[in-house]
Amino acid sequence: MLYYHAELRNYAVIGTANKNEHDQGFFVKHGDAGSTSGRFGHLYKTQVYQLAEYLAVPAEIRRRRPTSDTYSAPCDQQEFFFRLPFEQMDLLWYALDHGVPVPEVSAVMGLTEAQVQRGVCRSAPQATDHCLSPDGAGGD
Repeated sequence: MLYYHAELRNYAVIGTANKNEHDQGFFVKHGDAGSTSGRFGHLYKTQVYQLAEYLAVPAEIRRRRPTSDTYSAPCDQQEFFFRLPFEQMDLLWYALDHGVPVPEVSAVMGLTEAQVQRGVCRSAPQATDHCLSPDGAGGD
């Protein structure tokens, strides 16, 4: 149905999964992943918000709590699925992706080294074999 209406209007169907959602496998096959192109897969969640502001997406849309609409509990995907504020999660993922040493991440974020380690492992479950080691090289 989506492609039918897109074709009628000469539109493209573009996926909306960002880096966090994509890397965790948090997307729906015939939902946000049901697209010809996924242009946001390399962007962290906070970058998607920045892009939306730059593109003048109405504030009402930008401020809406992100939800999967698949779970009836009164919480958003940040609380239920990721368990960290997007701003913290994105910094931790950046550190993981770029091998930033835990002491440096800890100093920048104002967290203990244990909190950084726990946050990386919780927010990026696919990376549990590569959680940050104290020198940033990755875990065992």
